[in-house]
Amino acid sequence: MFLTITTTGTPERPATDLGFLLHKHPDRAQTFSTSYGTAHVLYPEATTERCTAALLLEIDPVALVRRSKGKGRGGSPDAALAQYVNDRPYAASSLLAVALSTVFRSALRGDCRALPERAESPLPLRIEVPAVPARGGPDLVRALFGPLGWATVDAAPVALDERFPQWGDSRYVQLVLEGELKLADALRQLYVLLPVLDDAKHYWVAPDEVDKLLRAGEGWLAEHPERQLIAGRYLARRRSLTREAAERLALIRLAEADDIEVEALDNAVEDPPAEDSAGQDSAAEDTSGGEAAVERAVPEPKEPSLADQRRAAVLTALRDSGASTVLDLGCGQGQLVQALLKEPRITHVLGLDVSTRALTVAARRLKLDRMGERQAGRVTLTQGSLTYTDKRLKGYDAAVLSEVVEHLDLPRLPALEHAVFGSARPGTVVVTTPNVEYNVRWATLPAGHVRHSDHRFEWTRAEFRAWADAVGARHGYDVAYRPVGPDDPEVGPPTQLAVFRLRPSGAESVPVPVPESVPVPVSVPVPESVSAPVSVPAPKEERTA
Repeated sequence: MFLTITTTGTPERPATDLGFLLHKHPDRAQTFSTSYGTAHVLYPEATTERCTAALLLEIDPVALVRRSKGKGRGGSPDAALAQYVNDRPYAASSLLAVALSTVFRSALRGDCRALPERAESPLPLRIEVPAVPARGGPDLVRALFGPLGWATVDAAPVALDERFPQWGDSRYVQLVLEGELKLADALRQLYVLLPVLDDAKHYWVAPDEVDKLLRAGEGWLAEHPERQLIAGRYLARRRSLTREAAERLALIRLAEADDIEVEALDNAVEDPPAEDSAGQDSAAEDTSGGEAAVERAVPEPKEPSLADQRRAAVLTALRDSGASTVLDLGCGQGQLVQALLKEPRITHVLGLDVSTRALTVAARRLKLDRMGERQAGRVTLTQGSLTYTDKRLKGYDAAVLSEVVEHLDLPRLPALEHAVFGSARPGTVVVTTPNVEYNVRWATLPAGHVRHSDHRFEWTRAEFRAWADAVGARHGYDVAYRPVGPDDPEVGPPTQLAVFRLRPSGAESVPVPVPESVPVPVSVPVPESVSAPVSVPAPKEERTA
């Protein structure tokens, strides 16, 4: 099994920097033991202008059989023999992917203390793999690597036997990738896609493989047009794992939606300028002089945006509850977390989001790297799920779900309900969501459209109250409702807010009719182009941005 990585350079930026990025010195060959054989790293060429690193993996067929406990498929002699006589020593597969992660572990993470700016910059790369099993042919190879930024994706079929051209081509291709990419991105793509092309794993696929897939696919897999095929093959077609990966990828897409666009839509509720009887703008210059002109010269204070009003309403609800520890579930880029840290009463805030990219932006917004130790101890940013139970979420005074529920498919709401109200059980839960009835007041929003393409639904006031009352009844919470923004006498406020308060143990609840299912809003169509949302189980270790 063989793979080469080639780059070019100049005297100012020599190609031999590849050795720093791979953490392997070009002047010596190195050997590494793996579970299935031996990996060698060497440099066939290493000059200022051109540098090539080669990974050669020698497979031990006997070790491969022993690791699989010697079980032949079907128990037939042919199946037993196939364990020893196969293409594993020659064709790139999950064995090579594992070797990449073992030998180039730091390079896969993008770590390079010596040349950090080179690790973060695209390089002119040429990657060659002489024999790649491609179940799907060259077209599939191009469909997988083509959307990832490569200028050239060459997948030349390998003939079954050059002496007998009439036999046709084998299922193997000679893969050549050329383009300018970050080395870490290129290695992560190979780590995921080599097993996908082979459509096989040489080891048991456990549930933690979903986490490995999402880590290696960060930044490219969620938007890949073949993400479903990639997830299915990488996870050995295990339906439960494939479904989990698909859901998590979809939620990543939602979480990484542009917050600026969302706020711009929220803040587009400004009324058009009033006009006088002559059809002229009433804000036109006053030429009559006197006090009116003086008063008009003083700018009026700017009306707070709907996003600002929503955050203020959430903060008011939290102050009323007396909470000192708060969960911001679906914290996004950290606007609410930033506001919470300005509250003296708040002793700790945990911001949870599925998107590591959003958490990175939040950490930058909060200036976590420059915070004092005491202030930094008040905040934790971590990646996790909105619809999976997570022991880290227990024990908090309050939780906030601000503009979150509308991003989930209706069938996923019971999972969120159980995770927040049934498992975490904070004393207070504040939920905000758009009021679809108010959409008619948006001059810029076409009739029948939701406010953002990622919204799965938008509830009327009656639908929201039916859902919230039922959740409160099931889990022992009393619910109160507050308007956010201008409360129109006909269509209500643009945002609706519910405050759930956990009833004291033993307190009687007011009977609330519990619907058999979550009410489906019929007034707003759900865009067909939006994929299903995703739930992310909590990582094994807490990660603080």
